[in-house]
Formats: sequence, C-alpha cells, structure tokens
Amino acid sequence: MIKRKLNEIQKMVSGSGLKSSFEKIQIDGVSIDSRAVNEGNLFIPIVRIKDGHNYVKDAIDNGAAASLWEKDYPNPPKDIPLIFVDNTLLALQKLATNYRKQLSAKVIGVTGSNGKTTTKDMIYSILSTRFKVHKTKGNLNSEYGLPLTLLAVSEDDEVAVLEMGMSNRGEIETLSMIAQPDIAIITMIGSSHIATLGSREEIANAKLEIIAGIKDNGLLIFYGDEPLLKKVNKNGDKKLRYTSFGISEKNDIYQTNVQVNSEKIQFKINSKESPTYSLNLIGKHNINNALAAISVAKELEITDEEIIIGLEELALSGMRMQQIKSDHGYTIINDAWNASPNSVQAAIETFHELSGYNRKILILSDMLELGENEIDYHKEIGKLIVQHNIDFLFTYGELAKFISIEAQKVFGMERVISYVDKKSLIDKVKGFVKPNDAILVKGSRGMALEDVVNALLDVTQ
Repeated sequence: MIKRKLNEIQKMVSGSGLKSSFEKIQIDGVSIDSRAVNEGNLFIPIVRIKDGHNYVKDAIDNGAAASLWEKDYPNPPKDIPLIFVDNTLLALQKLATNYRKQLSAKVIGVTGSNGKTTTKDMIYSILSTRFKVHKTKGNLNSEYGLPLTLLAVSEDDEVAVLEMGMSNRGEIETLSMIAQPDIAIITMIGSSHIATLGSREEIANAKLEIIAGIKDNGLLIFYGDEPLLKKVNKNGDKKLRYTSFGISEKNDIYQTNVQVNSEKIQFKINSKESPTYSLNLIGKHNINNALAAISVAKELEITDEEIIIGLEELALSGMRMQQIKSDHGYTIINDAWNASPNSVQAAIETFHELSGYNRKILILSDMLELGENEIDYHKEIGKLIVQHNIDFLFTYGELAKFISIEAQKVFGMERVISYVDKKSLIDKVKGFVKPNDAILVKGSRGMALEDVVNALLDVTQ
C-alpha cells in the first residue's frame, strides 16, 4: 500500500494548507470509510449520498493519521492533520495516478460486459506462479474503487491486475488514464448498461475507451469474434500491439480440442506445442476467459507448465457459477453476482449440459439496466429455456414474469412458477427441492438472489 509523508501527499494531490508541524507524518494506506479505517490511514471524505466530511473526526478516532478536506466545505476541525483540495474524489484519483507513476509493477486492466472478474481471477492465479501479484478485490472497479485498489498495491508488487467497471461513457477512459495499463483486455460486448448507452455499438465504444491510457507499445487483448471490436485496429494515434482471442480460426489465439464434463473443461490452443489446459469449472464460455488470461501469460513469458498450474489452482470470486453441495444432498450452482442476456444464456447452456442429476431447477430474477427493450430481453430468455434440458423454472421479480410467461407456453403452469415476493419463493423452493437435484440461481446484483442460496443452505445472515 501507499506509504508517504504528508508533505509528499500534498504535492501528489495538488493540495495546500498542511501545517508544517504535520509534514513528516507518514500515512500507511487510504480509506474512504470511517468505519473501516486502519491505523495510519489517510482518510478521504468523499461527498456522495452521505458527506464524508461529517465523519472525519470518527476516522481520526478510529486510527486515521490525517484527512483531506474540500476547501469550500465549512468548519474544518482544528489540530487534525488536514490537506485542503478542490474536490476529494478528484484528489483520490490524482493520488492514485501519481502513485501509479511511481510503481514499477506491470499493470493489467480488464474490462468487458461479462467475464472480467473471472478473467481477472485467472490472470492472478496464473501470474502468481511466478510473480508477486495484487488484484482488484470485490467490486472495487469504479471511479472510487479502482484508485483505492491502485493505492493498495505495494511497492514490491510485480504485477497489478485491475478490473474496470462502468455505467456511462467516459468512465473507462478515466479509469484507464489513472491505471496506465501495460496490458489491457476487453472480454466481450453484451447488453449490460444499454439503458444508459442506447446500443451495443455504444457499449463497445465505451469499452474501447480503455485504449486511452495504455502505454505506448502496450498490448490490447480483445475478443476477436465480436464484430464491434474490429475497429480496435483503426486506433492509430497510439503505438499499440494487438492480440485477438476467440473461437474462430481468424483469431491470433483460439480454442481447439475442447472436452467438457460436469466438473471440468479441457482444451488446447492453436499451437503445435500446445499442452492440454484444464479448468475446474463448468461453462464453455470460460474457455474464452482463459484464452485472454493465457494471452497475458504469454506476453509476460510465463511457461506452459506455470499456466497449467495456475489454471488448476484457480479460485474464483464468489457467486460466479459456484458449485455448492448442500447437506441435504442437492447441488446449488450460485451465479447470483449479476445477470445480463448474454450471461444468462451462457449459464442456461452450461446448466443444460450437466448430467447425473434427478431434476434440474432454474431460478432466475430480473435482469436490470436493459432499457426500453427490457421486456423483450426477458421474453427471449423464456423462449431460450424451453429449448434446453430444464425440468422446472422459478422466477422472481416483475420483469422475470415475462420469462415465465414465455416458458409456460411450452412447459405449462406446473413446471413454471413466478413470484414477486422473495420469501414466498424461498418457502416454495425449500419445500420443493430433493436430494440429487441441481439448482442454478442466476440474477442481477440488485435482486440479491444470494438470499435464496443462503436459505437453501440453511445459512442465517
């Protein structure tokens, strides 16, 4: 994590007003949450729904060594080490940008509509076989989260793997300019955020903003089977190198010899010397995530033996096609972290391929942020389900009703039940599931379907 004296911090954030008696105080790390401050942190009071300035004293009481303070905000506390800035969010971003310039670590930026967290985890696992690696934790991938992640990188870390999320145009560009990646990855283009961006083409343009911060002679790795990403080679303002990955043979790296079962995936790549790579995951879509990670590994001269070990030791972030065997004998596949039409389709296709279970039960909730065509997207999922080997469908939410309506046309009312009350859904499913059933739980983050998973596992929160 960042360790600097306050006079250095003041320069890095273009601040002022630090009393000379405080200049040599060293800060160890940064926090924007007064409740989670660690000893020696610099507290940065962000103005959001709540105003962080109201919690500066609490942060100091909890161990913070100093705080930033917006110049226009009244009544700054006395006798507390303060650095005055125009805007605390911009100061956080500026601090991260300048700290990045001082780091020797290679920086890898990962964005995309789906798959970016899994890809990040794969890169981390592979590169950790040789390097000291830091990665984004949780959902710290936003205008606040990415700077905090960068500031948590230690000066002896050799690689930093940074996830970049967005909701609107301009956000990925901002994050890329802060991170200045040596390698950048675009996993895929989906329909998430179409409500705010209007079209998949605009979503692609937003993801392509990651080019803005890539260092000269840096590498952009992208999903080459997406037509909207073909324009990457037209960005001639920067000296970049490109690697495409995917299914088709037109890509620089593509998958071959794919073998899938209910517990693992095995595949090779288009190289005469390619070994067989193995993923202890379900879902063929994860092969593309692995191809992106392997492309990073090849760039950093990681051996095939190290790649194999890294993929075998992969530990994914929670709620992403996570298989859990319950004490009651049924298996839950927890994919409740998020949902878009693309990711729901991939999850259903993966679920369809599973065998060895008495019944396969699908629990879906609303897919959010899909704009004016949101009902049509949900109807299409309902039409997709009936083409696959699914025994029962439960839906939760006002939009998910439309999934049920379409599925009921083929499956009937007995196999498809819709709920708008989560407790009623939980009560029904708990009384319905039996040993050796498989239950896939998939929904948007805002629907909090982990409540269903926890209930089925008898976890009390």
